Formats: sequence, structure tokens, C-alpha cells
Amino acid sequence: MAGVLDSVNQRTQLVGQNRLELLLFSLGGAQQYGINVFKVKEVLQCPALNEIPKRNPVVRGVAHIRGGTIPIMDMRQAIGSMPLDNISECFVIITEYNGSTQGFLVKSVERIVNMNWGAIHPPPKGAGRDNYLTAVTEVDNKLVEIIDVEKILAEVSPLAEDVSPEILNSSGGANHVNKHVLIVDDSTIARKQVQKVVQSLGMSTTVKKDGREALEYLESLLAEGKDPEHELLMIISDIEMPEMDGYTFTAEVRANPQLCNMHIILHTSLSGVFNEAMVKKVGADDFLAKFHPDELAKRVNQRVDQVCDGGEEVI
Repeated sequence: MAGVLDSVNQRTQLVGQNRLELLLFSLGGAQQYGINVFKVKEVLQCPALNEIPKRNPVVRGVAHIRGGTIPIMDMRQAIGSMPLDNISECFVIITEYNGSTQGFLVKSVERIVNMNWGAIHPPPKGAGRDNYLTAVTEVDNKLVEIIDVEKILAEVSPLAEDVSPEILNSSGGANHVNKHVLIVDDSTIARKQVQKVVQSLGMSTTVKKDGREALEYLESLLAEGKDPEHELLMIISDIEMPEMDGYTFTAEVRANPQLCNMHIILHTSLSGVFNEAMVKKVGADDFLAKFHPDELAKRVNQRVDQVCDGGEEVI
């Protein structure tokens, strides 16, 4: 266990190679779960928790860790099962999502595995719309489920999803008519959030759940004799996705002479200087941390202005 805990913060160098490392954990049963190590700040034995009034039942309390107060959420309860018991014997995975830090209570932490995003697949279609998975994979012939943390956070502590009236009133609605945006994200919640912002600006959207699916969509437009750069105002893509991550997707688009001028914003809950350097390395046009609807709307408006000033027309 000490080796797992000591190595969490050292595992970032595989990003950009369509690879990731998963921290495997258990919620008390035979099923194994995984979380991208790049989101993990620390793993520790569950500390003493303090109750907070009128808390969401999923939040078991707050902990004082390294000078900060962090909410601790019961991962098993968050996905619809019974709360974990004997929490003093459990572990907490400290994570950073969308610029905020929170801890997830789990029964045990197993180990770190090195994976290719190509081996990470979308949830089975029969899993239903209300599942808490973004992806599944297989490790040692056992199914590993990757939980949609963004969905949990949206339910426990909902973010503002509406664009402010000031931004909407300054968006120049006439310029937005017939603009079309491709949205790429493996999280159902994240796709809906981005789609809501774009549609509130008067634009239509196409959504895809991973980089490979998005690349196939662009290639299908080419096969139909269409120019994706003319068809689409821009692409807003997540980074962490099964099959093909956002870095690799961007690099593939840039490597195709018929797609290389597509405007791409990487929109992600990953943060940090390393991530911004990777964005530049693969040639994305912009980077935006999730989820700030006004900031996203501003970037979309800026792209509209850029296209209109350049005399381009996007159908």
C-alpha cells in the first residue's frame, strides 16, 4: 500500500500519449473501480470527520487536511448503494475536479495500473441512462468500472449552468444563426452542460462521447464531400475520454490536411501548468477549465467574431 500512496503524485508523464494510469479501488464488494491518477492529489486513511449542518447525505463530513477543510463524500452511497460503514478503517482519495478539491471515501485502495485509452471503452448500452459510469475496462480479466465523478459532483453540489444575461445580451444573436458546434465529452452531465451553453447562444450542436467517435464523424463529413471547417464553427472537446483522449484527437485532426484548420478548444476538469503545456504541444487553439458557463460563452462568441471579421461563413 505504501508504494501506491507514495507514487500517486509522480504519475503524469503518460498524458499526451493516449495513455493513462488508473488508481484501482474497492467499495466493499468484488467489483473494482478506477479513477485517473492525474486527478488524484493524495490517498490517506480516513481522518476524523466533522459533521456539518444540513449536509447532503453523500457528504459524510469535512476533514482538516494540510491546512484546508475538505468535504468527504461517500463514493458508494453517491452511486446509489448503502453507505460505507466503519469509516475509520476506510480510505479517502483526495481529488481535484473543476478547480475544487474534495475527498471520496472508499473501502480500500488496491494499486495503480498503466493503460492505453484504446483499452478504455464506453459503458455497455444496456447499462441505462442513469448509471454512474463514464467507461469500463478490463484488468487481469476482471471488469473495472470508471465512475462519472462529474455526475456525482453535479448532484451533490450543482454548478451554475446558465449564461449570465449580460453575456447573452452582448452575443450578437444574428451572427450566431446557423452556426454549428461539435461537442466531445465522455460524461453525460458535461455534454449537457456544454450543449446548454452553446444552444443558449442560438447555435446547433452535434455531440460525441469520445475522440475516436468525433474523428470518425469529421471523416464522414469528408466522405460526403463536405468541408468540416465550413460545416462547423468550432470543436469543444474534453481531454479524458475512452478510446481516444482529447490530446490524441487534437493531434490527429492537426495531422490531417483536410482538417488541420479546425478551431479546437480543450475543455477539461484537468488543471495545472503541465496540462496547459500539453495543449500547446498538440496544437489546440484554446484551453478552458470546467465548468464556467460565462467563460465558455465568451470563447464561443470570440470565435464567432473571428469568423465574421475574417469574412468566413459557417453553415
